[in-house]
Amino acid sequence: MPKFIFVIGGVMSGIGKGITTSSIARLLKDRGFRVTCVKIDPYLNVDAGTMNPIEHGEVFVTEDGMECDQDIGNYERFLGENILKTNYMTSGSVYLSVINRERGLMYKGKCVETVPHIPEEIIKRLNIAAQKNKADFVLVEVGGTVGEYQNLVYFEAARMLHLKNPKNVLFVLVSYLPIPQKIGEMKTKPTQYAVRSLNSAGIQPDIIIARSHVSLDNLRKIKLSTFCNVGHKDIISAPDADNIYQVPLNFKKDKLDLIILEKFGLKEKKNDFSMWARMVRNAEKAKKEVKIGIVGKYFGTGKFSLGDAYISVIEAIKHASWNLSRKPKILWLDAEDYEKDLNKMKRELTEVDGIVIPGGFGSRGVEGKIKAIKYARENKKPFLGLCYGMQLAVVEFSRNKAGMKGAQTTEINPSTKYPVIDIMAEQKEKIASFKLGGTMRLGAFLCQIKKDSIASRAYGKKEISERHRHRYELNNNLKNILESKGLVISGVNPQSGLAEIVELRDHPFFVGTQFHPEFKSRPLEPHPLFKEFIKATIKVNERGKKKKN
Repeated sequence: MPKFIFVIGGVMSGIGKGITTSSIARLLKDRGFRVTCVKIDPYLNVDAGTMNPIEHGEVFVTEDGMECDQDIGNYERFLGENILKTNYMTSGSVYLSVINRERGLMYKGKCVETVPHIPEEIIKRLNIAAQKNKADFVLVEVGGTVGEYQNLVYFEAARMLHLKNPKNVLFVLVSYLPIPQKIGEMKTKPTQYAVRSLNSAGIQPDIIIARSHVSLDNLRKIKLSTFCNVGHKDIISAPDADNIYQVPLNFKKDKLDLIILEKFGLKEKKNDFSMWARMVRNAEKAKKEVKIGIVGKYFGTGKFSLGDAYISVIEAIKHASWNLSRKPKILWLDAEDYEKDLNKMKRELTEVDGIVIPGGFGSRGVEGKIKAIKYARENKKPFLGLCYGMQLAVVEFSRNKAGMKGAQTTEINPSTKYPVIDIMAEQKEKIASFKLGGTMRLGAFLCQIKKDSIASRAYGKKEISERHRHRYELNNNLKNILESKGLVISGVNPQSGLAEIVELRDHPFFVGTQFHPEFKSRPLEPHPLFKEFIKATIKVNERGKKKKN
């Protein structure tokens, strides 16, 4: 029987359940166990593809084409393994499965009810994930908090699974302990109430991960142990960390991995944590800065900025920078500002060592992004365009180098004279019939790379596989004109002829990819394109310093 560890949030969301889940998974993997992670989202959306990145964060895409929550990306980065669609569920997908079974008379005339049929479907999916991954441990992260009404069916599933297999199920509560500024004292009461709420669902946490701004003191541990019915050593202090990859090391100091093994009655296996520890040390040692500007639009949420919209891009930049002994400094640059203020754009882009235009949709900020791309091309500033960023690089080149005045993507202007980026043929019918959820070009596809290109230098391979999420593509009817004017199409999908990578010669680094390389970057294995990009920024920076001297 696989062991199931449910990770549940208390007090508030966004405090690190995903990182906690990923960190526990890493610790158990480095103990020699087979580990996988499952994310449960309580939304009625069937997948994460229709969710607004500002509200929900990045939409991550798996190798087999599932649009899912960004925490799946965290699991992949910490485990260094692909997580597939079996490991993600939403309330929408669960209810849809049950309704489809009912419509197919698979319940044989029974009255289909929320309980037990929804929890039974959840348990079935958890068992499938365990079997498919041949897992010793399945970490199950339940989105939101114990107070979410829509999470009751997941708690019921967890309770039912524990009832049948009490020796194979463990509950971890990740709860926040606030320190009100005017009071100056860490408060345990919100966590006490979170535990009582969980108790009311028939669940008693075995371990509490005590998140806070600072480390938990012994007095607070005693309070939590007394009022939450959790052993003193089973309360793990989890202060804010400068680097999320430090979290497994912090947990290891408190012997969290050994506590879990003891609770399951398992013997210790190997303890090889050296690679992870070395990676964290290298990140801490890096002192020389590399400044990367991300020009996008998914930043504003009221008076706050939300970096989660581009979390995989951010992490990929970090992985590559640390690997090259550089400390990344990421600057958020608003594309909409550049549409109104060219001087601001020049001022900001002069300060960075490299420019990234990430993926996205829609017309907002597009002209600002195109101006930033033009600046990067003309000023020999290292540039990496991802998905929409690649498409807009083609638009900029078409307008300003290929003489196609007014060139545009048909996503923005369907009647443009020069549709250099156009809707994929198979997508037209889907859009017309409003079949939009889960119907983009999704998941991993092959790409053949041209010799003597930047891409070839980066990958060191003739053929690669990368993940996609798009409906539009470079228009092959205009491909020859663009190539004759100097655009290099250095990567092509062998089946469809789709342009996958474009680049420019006589430039330190100017590359656009139709795919999302950021999804496959890991801290122990940085993505080759991001590494090549950061290398170029370092070279340009050092060359600039020599000129000044």
